Order: sequence, then C-alpha cells, then structure tokens
Amino acid sequence: MSKILYVELINEKDSLKRQIKLPIMGGITWGDFKLTDSLGEGNYRIRAYTNYMRNYGTDFFFDKTIKIGNSWANKVFTVTDYKFTKDNNTDKVAANIHFEDKTGVAYKENDVSYEVQLDFKTVAKGKTKTDLQGNALINFESNQSLTGKKGKILATITLDNKQKIVKAIPITSTSNDVDVQFLPEGGNLIEELPQKIAIKAINGTGKGEDINGKIVDETGAEITSIATTYLGMGNFTLNAQPGKTYTAKIKFKDGSQKDFKLPIAQKSGYALTINNLDTGKVSIKLLASASLTNSDELKIVAQQGGNIYYVSKAKVDKQVLSAIIPRSKLPSGIVQFTLFSASNQPVAERLIFNKSKLDVIDLKLNTSAISGEKKGKSAFTFDALNQQKPVIGSFSVSVTNASKVMPDEDNESNIFATLWLTSDLAGYVEKPNHYFLKDDVKTAQELDNLMLTQGWRRFLWRNVLNNVGPAITYQPEKTTSISGVVKKGGKPVPNGKVMLMSTKGGFFVIDTVTNAEGKFNFDNLVFNDSTKFVVQARTKADRKFVEITIDAVPYQIVAKNKNSADIDVNVNNSLMKYIKESDNYFNEMTRLGLLERTIKLDEVVITEKKIVAKNSANLNGAGNADFVLNAKDLFTCVQLSQCLSGRLPFVLFKGGIPYSTRSPNTPMTIVLDGMQVESDFLDNINPNDIETIEVLRSAGNTAIYGSQGGGGVLIITTKRGGSEISYNSYTPGVVVINKKGFSTSRDFYSPKYDAQTSSAKADYRSTIYWNPQVVADKDGKAKFDFYNADEAGTYRVVLEGVDAEGHLGRKIFTYEVK
Repeated sequence: MSKILYVELINEKDSLKRQIKLPIMGGITWGDFKLTDSLGEGNYRIRAYTNYMRNYGTDFFFDKTIKIGNSWANKVFTVTDYKFTKDNNTDKVAANIHFEDKTGVAYKENDVSYEVQLDFKTVAKGKTKTDLQGNALINFESNQSLTGKKGKILATITLDNKQKIVKAIPITSTSNDVDVQFLPEGGNLIEELPQKIAIKAINGTGKGEDINGKIVDETGAEITSIATTYLGMGNFTLNAQPGKTYTAKIKFKDGSQKDFKLPIAQKSGYALTINNLDTGKVSIKLLASASLTNSDELKIVAQQGGNIYYVSKAKVDKQVLSAIIPRSKLPSGIVQFTLFSASNQPVAERLIFNKSKLDVIDLKLNTSAISGEKKGKSAFTFDALNQQKPVIGSFSVSVTNASKVMPDEDNESNIFATLWLTSDLAGYVEKPNHYFLKDDVKTAQELDNLMLTQGWRRFLWRNVLNNVGPAITYQPEKTTSISGVVKKGGKPVPNGKVMLMSTKGGFFVIDTVTNAEGKFNFDNLVFNDSTKFVVQARTKADRKFVEITIDAVPYQIVAKNKNSADIDVNVNNSLMKYIKESDNYFNEMTRLGLLERTIKLDEVVITEKKIVAKNSANLNGAGNADFVLNAKDLFTCVQLSQCLSGRLPFVLFKGGIPYSTRSPNTPMTIVLDGMQVESDFLDNINPNDIETIEVLRSAGNTAIYGSQGGGGVLIITTKRGGSEISYNSYTPGVVVINKKGFSTSRDFYSPKYDAQTSSAKADYRSTIYWNPQVVADKDGKAKFDFYNADEAGTYRVVLEGVDAEGHLGRKIFTYEVK
C-alpha cells in the first residue's frame, strides 16, 4: 500500500522536534536523526506512520519512548526523589532535587527558583536554596481535579558565576495510589459458570504493581485467595452464585489495604474460556447458562487483521461445548476469538497470543572469523532459513560495546514485540520484550494474563456486520506527487497546459494537461528536502491569467504519549555511565576537528510597523500580537533562526532558540499552525513556507497561553495553514512550491584498521557498527564485517529482519574484546 514513511522525534512536551520522510522499498526503509549538542536531556519519542494509517487514529502508530542524555554540553545534573502523602482528598508531594556537576561535585547553597506544572497548569511557585549536600526540597499539592495528572518541575539554579540553568524534571505521579481492575474472561461475569477473572493493578505512574489479597462474599466469608504474578497482572477462577456479591480485599506493598467490588454477575449468558498454555494446540470452551441450552446455533470466529483463520458453528444443546485448534492453523501474533449469538451479535470476546515456529526465520550465525583484539576485524556470515529452506530477506545489524551501553533487555526494541504484539494493542504495554526472552510456561502464562487484561479494539464488529468501514480521508502514498486544480474566473480549465520545473536541488522540466475538472497531477517524483518547484499553467489557448491551487495534506497532530509510564525522572543519571564514556569519543572527535558545535548569536533588536496576520491560530485573534512579520520579509532567508535574528523586536536568539528580552532565561513557545513545536524547531521550517510570524511578549497577549506563555510565544502561520506542502503565487499562472522531500540517510562511520589505513588515534566508539540493510540472497546467505573499537569489553551483536514472506528473525550474539 503506502510507500512513504514519516518518522518523527517528539519531546516530553509532546512537541515535534524533527520529522523525516523516507521511501519504502519492498517494505523496507531506514534513516536517522542528527542530534545537536544543544539538545537537552529528556524522554523523547520516536513516532512512525504512513499517510494511510492516519485514517485509523494514532493508537496503532509505532510510538516508542527513548531516553536522550546530554553530558558534553551540560553543566548541571539532577537526581530527583519523590515522596507522597495524602491529606483528605489532597495529594501532597515532596520533591527532593539533588544538583551536581559532571564530576559529581554538589552545588552547595545555590539559589533555586521553581515552578510546578500539572496538566499544563501552574500549581506552585517559589524560591529555595540547595543545602550543603546540593539538595533542594520542593513541596506542592495536587487537588482532586488534578489527581492522576502528570507534569514537570521547572527548576532554575543560579551558579556561582551568576549563570542560570533551567532543568525540566518530569512529574510522573502525585500519589502512591494503586488502581485494581477485575476483568472476566470473555467480557461478562455470568452466574453459575466457572470463569477466569483477570487482575490488573496499576500504580500512579501507570506501571503494574503486584498485590495480594482475598475474595469474600457479602457475608465476609472467604471464597479464594488472589495474587498477581508479574507487573500487577494475574487471574483466578470464580463461580459466581445467584444473589451473591463479591469484594476483593487487597493488600499493597506499603502495608495498606483497600476493598474493591467485583463486577456484578449477569443472571444468564454465554462465556468463552480458552486454554492457551499448550504448545501444540489451543483449547476452547463455550459455557452457556442452563436457560440457554435451547439448540440455538452460535459461531466462534478467530481473526487477525481482518483475515479469518477459524470458524466453528455449534448448536447449544448442553452447557459446555469444546473445540481444539492446532496452533499451526493460526498465525503468529494476537488472534481475536469472538463468540456470535444466533442473531450474529458478538456476545463474548477473548484475545490470545500465538507463537508459531513456521513464522520464524532461523538465523544460523557463523562466528569463526571474529576478532577478540582491539581494532581487530570481525567478519560474520549467516544463513537465513525458514522450515529448513533458504529465504531472501533484509536484516539490520547493530553492534555495541555492552560494557558501555548496558542493554535493557525487557525494554529494548524487538522486531517480534513490535510487529506481533504492541502494533495490535491499543494503550501502554510495559516491558514488551520480556515476553520473547524465554520460551517457557511461566512466560506464556504472563503473556496470557496480558491478553486477558489489555484493552484492544482494531475494529468494531457492529461496523463490520453493517458493512460500515472507517472514513478514508488519507489515501496510500505510492509516490510523492504534486497535484492541484487550474481555474479561470472561478471555473475549472479543461485541457489546460501545466508545466513543472525544479529550480533548486537539480533542474528538470515535465508537463501535463488538466482533465475535464481542471485537475492535474505530477506523479512518481523523487527529490530531497532542498528541492524547490515552479508550476506554470496556461489555458488550451495559451492564456496565462489563471489561478493555480495546489493540493495539500494537513500535518498529523501530536497526541499525548500513550507510553508515558516509560518516562524516566532521572534520565541523565540513568545514562550516566554511557554518557560519561561518550565524552571520551566526543572530545577525541573535537580534537580532530570532526564534530560540529552550536554557535550562539549575539542579540539584535529592531522595531517595525505591525502587520495584520491572516489565517493565524493566535488565541488572541489573528494579528493581535506585539509584532507581526510577513512573508515578504522572509523571501531571502535560508536558515530561519539566522534570518529572524535582528528582524523580530525584543527577541534574541541563542543557539537558534528564541528568547524574549522580558524572560531571557526561558525559551519562547513556538506554535506552528496551531501545533506546539519545540523551541529549537525553527530551522526545520522552510522560510518560504511562512505567511506570518507573530510575536507575543506582553502580559496581555501571553496570558491566554497560561504557563506556556511565560517566556513569550511565536505564532508561525504557513501559507497553507499547516501541511507538508506550501506555495506562493508571484504572477498569474505561476506558483513556487516547497514540498517536503525525502531525507537522505547517512552512512554509519565505521573505520578500517588494515595495514594500509592503520591509525594510532584513539577509538572510543560505544556503537561499533550499524548496518540497516544486510541482504540474504536467494541461497539465504549474507555477510557483514567491521573493526572493533580501541576499548575492551563485551561486544553485543543484534541481528534482526524480515523475509519476502513476512517471516521474522532475531539473533543476539556476544563476544569478548580484550
């Protein structure tokens, strides 16, 4: 379907930092983000999607939280510890923030000012000092309306040289409260039918927390004991009796207790129960209330991604019906079982996870030519097989020094976890890789508990049965195209002549004619981001006074992070070993002149007459700003931040980031076509795309933005109000187009140390080798090689990929370099 992939880097504020556009070839693509030294530490997201995927919402986009540390350009490091108490309905939080430099020396008796934000609302402000150990204590409260909300502490420390450093510290929870849910297998609890009931216990950060307790009836009599086994998940069996109600008495790890009511059992109904722990088969049982054993014909359907893999019909002439399905008949991944009534209404549903060896590529790695020496050459070959037959496939290889980059096996990216598990689950999945590290009964039970508890809806059966599909607003992008319509006097121009010329990034000319509706389309275009186009149109009679409207697709909004539970409060501390080791690499690259650094620009202030802005998303109203800059002032710009320096009054730029002179230590908030982006996002915007830039710096104009307007706001409106394509019409019948092109992927730098290119310079790489495209040929054979770095350690090779039939493979190998 789609042959274009969009990949984005998003920060903790759910603001876009970078976006790249990549061509998909045979289902495969690769790319990279270039991270500047000015990028602050924090929890970032990698989000990837195609245009067609946007029709189904953001739940099934690839979306992963990653940690980015910064040691080389960082002066202040923090470690924060939260303690929670409760006073009636008010959550009280004590945050102890420790400040130190890169070497671990505490900042003693330094002034600290702070602002606490929850759900973008300021709940506390104040000033304090660090003590002799470098600790600052900040107390704040969270009222009932903000319970469960997340936020941040903006702590500004003043160093001895009077320099102010702002640290944004995540608030992932405001209490120790644990929520416990009870979820009957199949959907509903039915009287007098023995059913599994799944348990899901989640703490304030959104992560699972193990609990134990007991189930009692309304008289207080104990029915059974319960406990979760992994990440707050577990299950127990209950046969609910008529007229009975049940309560779970739960004990938490801090010794506290709380009661939770179980769902009320229905008088009659159907239950669907599945045993998914047998390695060879899936066992299904249909349970029916005695009143429903009337020979109605029910159906059980198993499907994945809209493809039906199993259908069974049965007349309900007894209370228990059973069936067995060989695992080989089902695909790998999540399979949805649905029980339909005689009137074709879904009455019970159950997810299972199926692992089939038929869908796995067996990777046989030959390691006889690896080197255990520093700067030695390591050569690998491997055979890719499926069912003992060679397969053609594409594989990615990464090699790291695991002594410097400690692997987090439960959380690291894994092709099985991504394509088989999280891509089909809406919501947060904690430690998804854990379920693929071992192939034992315990892990299978833990994965089955995840299936019993995790909410999941790829589509609604009601819509399927009524033949109602999703509204297809976004079409699959087969190629990059430029299309539009030509009109004259408001009427379409049929058979008009349209010519497309590139004026930057390579010259070419192509032409076409409009159809009866005046529409035209230039398809199969391949170009990089720097390419600019001119579209010229004429009527059939060669008259040039026509209007050209270019088709545009709006930007994809940035939704809140569904994986917010993965946010790390102390990113730099968690990565300290790695980023300190990386300092050696950066310093060596700097010494050799191979590393770029940010150059801060001096302040320049000018004033100019206010201009009204059209199509602006300014919450004060279009043009209601302290200053407005329009497109004509940006025509000669190349890099936006450099161009704006000196053109926006009372705005200065430091390292490409705008600051208002009223708040010189707080970056200005940037709103691009109504969507907030990061403060250093300016240089990702093509100046020729911009219609207006509004500067908000006075209290009257920034108040409506609340805490987000504290440092001032830049409202940027593009010529088409927010899409990947924009254009400017200079003369009748001619438009200049700026459309996002493909990003050029860089080759990973891997030095050679053979006899001809030997070097005495130090090699401190932590990532030894990365190759996103290692191809297994028709015989299933592939190879790759690289040179070790100049440091000893355990080198970890991760190889994973996919073959032409969609089978997946993954292999991990480690070796020692001494």
